[in-house]
Amino acid sequence: MSQPQPPAFHARGTTPFAVSPELDASAQVATTPISLPCSDGRQLAATWFQPPSGMPVRAVAVIGCATAVPASYYRHFAEWMARRGYAVLSFDYRGIATSKAALQPGEDVRLRDWARVDMAAALHAAHERRRAESAAQGHDLGLLWVGHSLGGNAVGLVPGFETQVDAVLGVAAQVAYVGHWSGWARVQAWTFFHVVLPLLVRLLGRAPGRVLGPRAQDLPAGAAREWAAWGRTPGFLFGDPTLASERAYHRFSGAVHLWSITDDHLFGPAAAVDALAREFSGARVARHTVAPADLGVKKIEHFGPFRRDLGAQLWPRLLAPLEAATPKLAARLRP
Repeated sequence: MSQPQPPAFHARGTTPFAVSPELDASAQVATTPISLPCSDGRQLAATWFQPPSGMPVRAVAVIGCATAVPASYYRHFAEWMARRGYAVLSFDYRGIATSKAALQPGEDVRLRDWARVDMAAALHAAHERRRAESAAQGHDLGLLWVGHSLGGNAVGLVPGFETQVDAVLGVAAQVAYVGHWSGWARVQAWTFFHVVLPLLVRLLGRAPGRVLGPRAQDLPAGAAREWAAWGRTPGFLFGDPTLASERAYHRFSGAVHLWSITDDHLFGPAAAVDALAREFSGARVARHTVAPADLGVKKIEHFGPFRRDLGAQLWPRLLAPLEAATPKLAARLRP
């Protein structure tokens, strides 16, 4: 028997989308590296991707990375969004890539710390940028959170997200409890959470990036242990009683568009994405699905959506329905 869905929950399927005006791929996007201050005094490496000269900022966006995936993986997507008029903030979690030094030797970090402290720092910077741009332009601009995997499923732990974010785009963002997998993929997920992650931490003191995916870097011990514990817990992070007072998903009332990928069997099965959609019980939720055949390619999988070679076919498909559902993101875009 299927589980009840929020009233605004749309069934899976290929979703029609409006094709936006062709973007000028040669338009120069300015990048501004910054140091992102966290509430605990640590500094994260981050980058603003600015719209081309002469184009006003249409909205502000933050990109939340997948687990242990460096922000550089999302660079081409950030540039594409900037050409679309967004001011885009991309950043590395502490201990990862250009923010490796923010996690000092001998320290550890959990997934919840990346959400509650690191993502919070990025959201604060984006909110301040949105306020400044809105004041300069004389109208309210929107703030979009783009989350890949962890970057989408942990957004409800970010302090203030429910009042500062206007829309959430989740790509392969999921409730990663092993019970949402089926068949052989469930055996793989069970082994990953029950055996592989705990054993690697015990032997190496970390989870090497090569076992996490083609884009991932080494995962600190605390983050690996928490990921494994959540994966074994019904509800994933939603089943962790220590986070009960911090989860704000149900208080968000904006648009939430969650995408699953039909050949993402290992990290983001459709049932796990559906489970995340149900947590946004007060939002305007839409569920979308994309298959490799929709793009004329053989595979997408978990780490394919932000590849440059798929951008022209996929990225307008991801963003256009959400822009249409969120006036603050669609307003005042120059053709």
